[in-house]
Amino acid sequence: MSQTQPPPALPQYLQENDLSQETRDMISTLPRDQGWISNHVYQYQGFWLTTIQIEGVLSFQENFRAQDSDILLVATPKSGTTWLKAILFSLENKRGEYYHPEPQDHPLLTKNPHVLVPYLEIGLYLRKPVPDLMTSYAPPRLFSSHLPLVSLPESVKDSACKVVYLCRNPKDTVVSLWHFANRMRPESWGSISLEEALKMFCRGVSLYGPFWDHVLGYWNESLKRPESVFFITFAELKEQPGFQLRRLAEFLGCPFSPEEEAQGVVENISRLCSFENLSNLDVNKNGVEHSAFFCQLCQII
Repeated sequence: MSQTQPPPALPQYLQENDLSQETRDMISTLPRDQGWISNHVYQYQGFWLTTIQIEGVLSFQENFRAQDSDILLVATPKSGTTWLKAILFSLENKRGEYYHPEPQDHPLLTKNPHVLVPYLEIGLYLRKPVPDLMTSYAPPRLFSSHLPLVSLPESVKDSACKVVYLCRNPKDTVVSLWHFANRMRPESWGSISLEEALKMFCRGVSLYGPFWDHVLGYWNESLKRPESVFFITFAELKEQPGFQLRRLAEFLGCPFSPEEEAQGVVENISRLCSFENLSNLDVNKNGVEHSAFFCQLCQII
């Protein structure tokens, strides 16, 4: 008599065994709908999150203390976050050390952008115990988040820290999100169809959706506080990389010097952070947790 094989373990981002009682109590009161990657998503502060994401959001909101020198990259999932992480890291970190004028021993050659620019609510604040970011990261600290404006901790809104928001055409975003979701879902669950995904997206039921509510929150804030919130689109970065890198550097307070311009540092950063280069690095091809962020079909990262 053959023994029944145990079902395969769920990936870590779907496991809910260690949820706090606070999270369990909260999700029991929230509206629920079908998920893309997880079985269900819950509406928290007007936007749809998985239970694991809610756990991280609660910890992030309670424990994070923004510094005036912080830089926070925000985008909806699959809008080009990985690409912009690479760009911001390259703009902020020791440009004179890594470019002579070509990149030399640059961290992006050996480390994934998500390692160099960690997520907050779905990364650092899912750890137990809560990390001490004051001692672990030297200023200027560079972090990322997918959270809508209304869900950011009050210290972000009250401080002088800078927020860079990346927006992508929703048609491209939903296609990339669909590919990503099907790569991340356990095989035993099957895939979701593009038609099903599109209907959910249009209803606003997608990770961190509704999409337009998310985008408009940051767009309006960039009009109110242009010194603190920088709004940029994926198309602008793709069509005018040099011009947009210069705009970003000015906003971050680290404009390119005449010497850097003469050495071609802007072009070198653009080349280093291109989809073609990043997607072909070994560090970004090994393991689904890294390779899933580089969609060859959509050219989206």
